[in-house]
Amino acid sequence: MSVVNSLMASLRAALRPADAGGTASDQQPYADSTASVVSAPGGVHAGGQRRHSPSTVEELELELLLEAAFQVYGYDYRGYQRDVVTRRVQAAMAQLSLSTISELQARVLHEPHAWNVLLRELSVEPALMFDDAAEASLLRMSLGVCLHGAALPRVWLADCAGAQQAWTLAILLEQEQLGARTEIYATVSSDALLAEAQAASLPMARLGELQANYVRSGGTGKLLDYFEVSGDGLHATLRPQLRNRITWAQYNLVTDASFNEFQMILGRRTMSDFGPALRQRVLRLFDDSLAPTGVLALDRPLEAGDPLSARYKPLFPQQPWYKRVA
Repeated sequence: MSVVNSLMASLRAALRPADAGGTASDQQPYADSTASVVSAPGGVHAGGQRRHSPSTVEELELELLLEAAFQVYGYDYRGYQRDVVTRRVQAAMAQLSLSTISELQARVLHEPHAWNVLLRELSVEPALMFDDAAEASLLRMSLGVCLHGAALPRVWLADCAGAQQAWTLAILLEQEQLGARTEIYATVSSDALLAEAQAASLPMARLGELQANYVRSGGTGKLLDYFEVSGDGLHATLRPQLRNRITWAQYNLVTDASFNEFQMILGRRTMSDFGPALRQRVLRLFDDSLAPTGVLALDRPLEAGDPLSARYKPLFPQQPWYKRVA
């Protein structure tokens, strides 16, 4: 009953005019990075409130769905860009053969399968190995800049786009002679994605496509040299000396606090989904987690007026990759 009451309160808040009471902090829950966090699945922001005033029935349904996900499961997508969320919610509806968001909400509240479908759609799209040749080239050029001088270098793949993104980084580190002493922290937003990443293997049927990606990104030799093929020849797993350098963990960028210091943070694949307030919150989190002279890779350049921009200088021309200088 408490969940229902909370959702009804959210409904009343959504229907309330923007100027009918409420403070600035009610409308900008991510404005203060020191806001308290309480324990719940995925992490729950104690001060989370509505930031969007719906003008149509469908928009209201979407707001209530996001509120339900937050209240019941502890995953907070309320600060994501609405066009991104709408598109992904519609994809979940199509998978479940539903015609309205309200139907999806009912299924999500009562059926774990429906929630898992929605959660997967709202998560970062899985990557293929070396699928971004430009990113791989920039990594080859920057890994030594920030890692060679560190005694125990650490790289954070924030909201990692699946096992193949982590494998790509592990192989690049090995080629730069940094693999043996560098720890990769690959975090994902849910336990389901965590279990999937930890159990992942390389399908041999896609080896030709992945080898082509590898060559386009500047790789030499055979990609398969970094894998062990299963007895049936259908799958391959990353060699133990590379796999053991990857630490997988469930972590929520929206609500969780800094957990370590890193010489490099890669967050470019998830940042584009965030609304302005949430984006600032995560940028502060990355700033809190980055070592002096560390490298930060984003999806787009820091804005000139951003409070953090003075602390960073571009690492490459016309690329949102930065080195911390203050």
